[in-house]
Amino acid sequence: MNCISLSIAQARALHLAAQGLLHAPGHSPQPQDLHATIERMGLLQIDTIHVVARSPYMVLFSRLGHYPMGWLEDALASGQVFETWAHEACFAPAGDLLLHRAYNAGARLHWGLASARRSHAEQRPQLDQLLQHIRAQGPVKSSDFERPAGQSAAWWGWKDEKRWLEALFATGELMVARRENFHRVYDLSERVAPRLALPSQGTDPTAEDVHAQFIEKSIAALGISQARWVHDYFRMKPRLKDADLDPLVEAGVVHRVAVQGWEAPAYVHASHAALLDQAAAGQLAASHSTVLSPFDPVVWDRERASVLFDFDYRLECYTPEAKRVYGYFVLPLLCRGALVGRLDAKAHRAQGVFEVKALHAQPGCVWDDALVADMAGAIARCAAWHGTPTVRITRTQPAKLAAPLRRAIQQIQANPLIP
Repeated sequence: MNCISLSIAQARALHLAAQGLLHAPGHSPQPQDLHATIERMGLLQIDTIHVVARSPYMVLFSRLGHYPMGWLEDALASGQVFETWAHEACFAPAGDLLLHRAYNAGARLHWGLASARRSHAEQRPQLDQLLQHIRAQGPVKSSDFERPAGQSAAWWGWKDEKRWLEALFATGELMVARRENFHRVYDLSERVAPRLALPSQGTDPTAEDVHAQFIEKSIAALGISQARWVHDYFRMKPRLKDADLDPLVEAGVVHRVAVQGWEAPAYVHASHAALLDQAAAGQLAASHSTVLSPFDPVVWDRERASVLFDFDYRLECYTPEAKRVYGYFVLPLLCRGALVGRLDAKAHRAQGVFEVKALHAQPGCVWDDALVADMAGAIARCAAWHGTPTVRITRTQPAKLAAPLRRAIQQIQANPLIP
């Protein structure tokens, strides 16, 4: 039986607390905070679209505030994090390296890995030649290899060496040693992570062990989750049912709880027992307002975001322009525990302008003076971090939001002491 019952607001607060989004950062960020944030989330998804800051930087900004983007490259180059296929292409904490390598080698079903395996089967001599080049000459970038004259440069028209580098990376023979201007620099895995060259002594985790650990890590990272949402965090198969979690409940590893309005039970990892007690007592009060990345874990799972936040979110950059509803790269807006709208923005870095092409309030959400002030602060902080302090609001829905939002942003920028 479910011993603890939470309201939907309490469940949201628990989720945001686990994700590091319940409160604004209480101090100026330090490099160790970046690593701790990735540890907390377990994964930091990578995406290259940069109409605003690229997604991994945005996800960190939402949790850390104004930090130097170069810290992420430093964490990668120093070995605190590494790159892997997981939810999609992701940064992950170094302590999980063997888990990801074992799961990718044995159980993960992903298009990136499937493509790599085809390359290994069909072009192994070329892969071996490329490995020998890297072994002798050192790390390489895709741009080190010239594209044949006349060949398309579109991202889906990768040259052979790029495909081979990606294949060797996907199956673990290469790792990303560092990034230069966000371009991957590949090297032999044992040079990037020397411990991989050591004898395993039979301690390497099996795919089954990793699957079990990823279930726990998913529930811990989410804070609270229905069984059917757990698999998506690390893109595991199959989707879980409540019966799959019975052994963890019986062992006390996770707690089964009820959430008002949900027919299915929810699960909280034992490591969050104190947060669960606080949530049940109404002591978790969300106070953070920020702009989220479209690839933030909060909105990874469309069903989860809809059930937990009543927020139906779909990324439209891959949708034909004529069929888009909200815009190309739309950023969810988080305000004190609720997703209150979405922002179609573009950072014009050369001009120092942060353009709000459109802001859509969440249907049914009343943007009173307090909410306008909170979101004005969130937008102004995001713009300043981008190095585009001039905020230009083109359109809002409803239209009457534009004027008070402009005034609130101007007031904040005129008085930087306002949080």
